[in-house]
Amino acid sequence: MTHPTRRHILGLAATAPLAATGILALGAGTAHAADSAYVMGYFTESTTMLEADYGLHLAVSTDGLRWMPLNQNNPVVTPTGGAGGLRDPFILRKQDGTFVVLATDLKGTDWTRDSVYIHVWDSADLRTFTGYRLLKLHDMTNTHSWAPEAFWDAGRGRYGILYSSVNSSGHNVIMVSYTTDFRTTESPQVFFDPGYDVIDGNLTVGVNGVNYLYFKRNQTLVGARSTSLNPGSFTAFSTPVSHGGTEAPTVVKSLTSNTFYLWGDTYAPNGVFYAWQSTNLAAGTWTALDQRLYTQPLNSKHCGIQPITSTQYDNLVAKWGTPAWNRLKSYNFPARYVRHSNYAGRIDEYPFDPYTDSQWKLVPGLADSSGVSFQSVNFPTRYLRHYNYELRLDANDGTSTFAADATFHRVAGLADSSWSSFRSYNNPTRYIRHANFALRIDPISTSTERQDATFHVGY
Repeated sequence: MTHPTRRHILGLAATAPLAATGILALGAGTAHAADSAYVMGYFTESTTMLEADYGLHLAVSTDGLRWMPLNQNNPVVTPTGGAGGLRDPFILRKQDGTFVVLATDLKGTDWTRDSVYIHVWDSADLRTFTGYRLLKLHDMTNTHSWAPEAFWDAGRGRYGILYSSVNSSGHNVIMVSYTTDFRTTESPQVFFDPGYDVIDGNLTVGVNGVNYLYFKRNQTLVGARSTSLNPGSFTAFSTPVSHGGTEAPTVVKSLTSNTFYLWGDTYAPNGVFYAWQSTNLAAGTWTALDQRLYTQPLNSKHCGIQPITSTQYDNLVAKWGTPAWNRLKSYNFPARYVRHSNYAGRIDEYPFDPYTDSQWKLVPGLADSSGVSFQSVNFPTRYLRHYNYELRLDANDGTSTFAADATFHRVAGLADSSWSSFRSYNNPTRYIRHANFALRIDPISTSTERQDATFHVGY
């Protein structure tokens, strides 16, 4: 099943990003010296829209690459005004250390809906959200206000809010409206118009005296730069990157190195993030990041990332809780996850529905509590067990044979000790591995087999 994107309406697809910038740089997503973690804002959709939810979702990470969804991947707040739903959430830490959340006023995929407003919340800590309101950005008619992102403009002593609208040129441009309080705005004007349709502006401020604006052109992510924050001063310069149809660029700087990451969201299939890396934004070139190194929150759309402190990280986890389930990523096919399909165990490429087929509770082993058993989230009476060496999802019949077949010992990954492998309890010379994407237990001897038997336990 396919779903329309903004590309069908305007000649390119769109969602909006949330940016994180270089350490101690000014602007959107500014990092501070005490930051040691990250928070991501997003909404959710899936291939059949089974997981479409247009509220604000949060995830956290200690490295900015592997993410843990909060509140069981449910929204932490949902707008009540406007369309009653959001897309493209953006989190800004303001100059006073508190946060403001901005989002597109749109629920679902009605790209023809016009709105001069965006959703806004205030938050001291991203644990509570107050002052919900609709904020007017401009007076243009018959257009939208997509992908809001804010940054601090020190020269003006104001925050700028970037967004995409169709102006008198007849195509999407990136607009800016200024504000001091996120309650009223002033001076709406064109921030960037290269003469063709552009959306999803993502600003990184003050990297070696240069400001970088990444945006979506057609199906690719492109960068522009300027030594000022003046509207109209940015010039496109970078080599486009994409992975199929790609949108919603988000530039994030590592808190522990000079590496920048560029995230992009694809729409065919819907909701897959890809990442690229660079140690030199000025070069305008990016290298694809190995998918083993990053894992997006389940069904997340429009990734937006803000650095936070370890205390803020701990407080968010304490408030919203950790997931009650895990997903397992394949080592040598990192686009694939362990799932059940027609009760057979296998690895399939993300995304797929029902997405719950890939969610597992790692519970104490049914035959040995020092081991683990894999309880299905959507069929909780069923567990992964081996039968004739093949893994399948069966109902627990209470027998000792079933308990033994469904119990595994988690050990250091056979191909990478930072990952995991799972040795059979009652066939201890055999490990869970995939063969032609089907899961089974086999003796392991070759390098390929060790990779087949190695998994990352995450979310």
